[in-house]
Amino acid sequence: MHDTRPLLLHSDFPPIHRGSLETLQVNLGYLCNLSCVHCHVNAGPQRTELMDLGTVDQVLSLLAASDAKILDLTGGAPELNPHFRYLVVEARRQGVRVIDRSNLTVLFEPGQADLAEFLAEQQVEITASLPCYRKDNVEAQRGKGVYDDSIRAIRQLNALGYGDELPLNLVYNPVGPVLPPPQDDLQENYRRELGRRFGIRFNQLLTITNMPISRFGAVLLAQGQYVKYMQLLRDSFNQANVPTLMCRSLLSIDWLGYVYDCDFNQMLELPLLAGDKPRRHIADLLLGPALDGNSIVTGGHCYGCTAGQGSSCGGALEG
Repeated sequence: MHDTRPLLLHSDFPPIHRGSLETLQVNLGYLCNLSCVHCHVNAGPQRTELMDLGTVDQVLSLLAASDAKILDLTGGAPELNPHFRYLVVEARRQGVRVIDRSNLTVLFEPGQADLAEFLAEQQVEITASLPCYRKDNVEAQRGKGVYDDSIRAIRQLNALGYGDELPLNLVYNPVGPVLPPPQDDLQENYRRELGRRFGIRFNQLLTITNMPISRFGAVLLAQGQYVKYMQLLRDSFNQANVPTLMCRSLLSIDWLGYVYDCDFNQMLELPLLAGDKPRRHIADLLLGPALDGNSIVTGGHCYGCTAGQGSSCGGALEG
């Protein structure tokens, strides 16, 4: 596979520093029932990396010891980790807001028949990937049959109160090397089309820029579009997005428990800068000082978060 990592390490992206910690974003492993073209994690059904119970308990200890009030669970499909439900229940007992980044189709995987009911019972916020309201675009990114299963999953979640009193957010990714359109305008299109055709309800649409790393980065290189796409990101740099970058209030933790400034740095193996160790583990943070004010590791991919309206795991940075 072509690797964009060497091309992204040296960058003139402006220096940024950490603020107060609000969110632990935890990757529970790379196992997934899908293999999406835009996936920056390179997840799929053949991946075996999964966070073990000991590391899950360390995540819970860090939650209890820190000021973080949000636990953001990612993968792969985080629900396929055998300790997913234990982590959710224990985090909720701590009063932590839990976000499940779901691909929706996981609700129909073997052993997951009661997953939707579990998430509703625990009042877990669902942020679900639906990269378009059109079937052809979704299946071009995520595979045949995924659109129909996703619609069926959303309707099941709606029946449990998601999209009303329980938060259900949908995520849009562009098809190809372009920036997302304005989030508010696209959200209205999603509401109109999904409501008219399927009676679907959701709380918010989040638009996320495709990052030029892992699987999507390899596609860019293979198609000769990498340089053009990077120039688009640089030309679209918006200084107003810098103060609200997600890395300033988030820690990203990989399936082994090592710590990064963001999920994208995790995939590029760019560890958190803290102390004299080459990389930091959760165990080190439990013993060490606060990270407020620390420099954040940056690279060429950071232009993806600051381009145009901005991009983060919470959607656009500018309205």
